[in-house]
Amino acid sequence: MITPDINDLGLAGYDVRPLTPEDAPAVYELMAAGELETIGVVAIEEADIVSDWQRPSFDLATQSIGVFAGARLVGYAEVSMGRRADAAVAADHRRRGIGTALAEWTQRVSRRDGSGLVGQPVPHDSPGERLLRSLGYRELWTSWVLEMPEGATIEPQPVPDGFTVRPAQDEADFRAAHVVVEDAFLEWSERERETYEDFAAQVVLRPGFEPWQIRLMTGPSGEVVGTSILQLAEDCGYVSRLAVRRDRRNRGLARALLVDSFAVARERGATRSELSTDSRTGALGLYEKVGMQVTSTWHHLAIDTATRTAS
Repeated sequence: MITPDINDLGLAGYDVRPLTPEDAPAVYELMAAGELETIGVVAIEEADIVSDWQRPSFDLATQSIGVFAGARLVGYAEVSMGRRADAAVAADHRRRGIGTALAEWTQRVSRRDGSGLVGQPVPHDSPGERLLRSLGYRELWTSWVLEMPEGATIEPQPVPDGFTVRPAQDEADFRAAHVVVEDAFLEWSERERETYEDFAAQVVLRPGFEPWQIRLMTGPSGEVVGTSILQLAEDCGYVSRLAVRRDRRNRGLARALLVDSFAVARERGATRSELSTDSRTGALGLYEKVGMQVTSTWHHLAIDTATRTAS
């Protein structure tokens, strides 16, 4: 795979190179500082970066870039599947062309990998949003992080007769959860189907994972018809994925999974619970009705790289 030239980004005085696994802590610190500045809390974990980078579909050597001032990482970008980008620039190194150079680099990667469209999520009214909009990026969707505040509870949701919520136990359960998630998410998401190997890298092989974090809803015949996937971070239980098979919806199964997940998280020490949703799903109102509150708003901004002149 040909790597877009990283030496012609116009970043005089900086060292630029692809990232390595050993750079994960520095990327975490950079992104955490940005989140604290823009949304007031640190939502990302280093485990998020490690699990994303270990996906078989992601090649750190050709799909990532780091900008260094001496030994310090002050800018970073990555592009997955030629389509999904993430980037950050240290506050004290902004307005020096780093953000614009990184955006141009992500577009080159997208063109190289044949996507034609590349975008990334940015917090509402953040420096990143203002930069990308000034570069011609357009909004594809809006997403929200919601929290069930400490001490609040969701009203119980009885599990219908014949259905059961249980923890995953083995790889067969992990694979069944993957199928339910992908079938549901691809109803509204325009992307290629995620492989089980990529799913496992982000969930099963994520640092700190234990099988009980995958909650399964099984039907009368024992088949998996829904799943909720939990992540624990200090005092927070985060539901990273929630899905119910289409032919089993409108029975309260998703809400029952949510109640179960939040309860299990609290049993494990979490005092509050979170999840995220976006405007493509139409689920924001549902979560607000059960008492969850929006804590941050993000915009997914994208640009059509196929119509831009390669540089």
